[in-house]
Amino acid sequence: MREAAQADARREFEERLAECGPLAFRVACGVLRNTADAEDVAQEALLRAYQSFERLRDRNRFRGWLVRISFRLALDRLRSAKRRERRDALWSQPADLPPPATAEDVAASNQFQGRLERALQELPDKLRLVLLLSATEGHTLEEIACMLGVPLGTVKSRIFIARKKLAEKLRCYANTIKTR
Repeated sequence: MREAAQADARREFEERLAECGPLAFRVACGVLRNTADAEDVAQEALLRAYQSFERLRDRNRFRGWLVRISFRLALDRLRSAKRRERRDALWSQPADLPPPATAEDVAASNQFQGRLERALQELPDKLRLVLLLSATEGHTLEEIACMLGVPLGTVKSRIFIARKKLAEKLRCYANTIKTR
């Protein structure tokens, strides 16, 4: 009887995983901005979700639960990488900075895409996550609040602040084009 219950739980997990599995990767990629690290984090998140699935009380909240696991693991990986980077920087020479972009370079769409990605990377993780979940993934504010386990007002304010900071970062590029 216990084996049948475990088989049912395993089957239910696999069904939910088929629906929400890629989301773990997208969340991790949104935080880490590195495909290889995001794959590792997503795999670890799925493993942890599998190991703890029987303890999940409300199975309808699987999606949000998986997002939180992925997000927290990605933040841990990011913090670890930053500590490693600081430690390595003490022992190495600072890298040369690339030459500043001209107005023509900024105007090119592929350059702007790079600027946009950098501006997104500069946003704090919590702001970037809500912005990616709403703009890229198309989730409603209520869904994001449920996924992250925060109040709706917090999600609204984070999206507002994220958009404002992103606009400020990109405004200086637009000014560069106008002034040259």
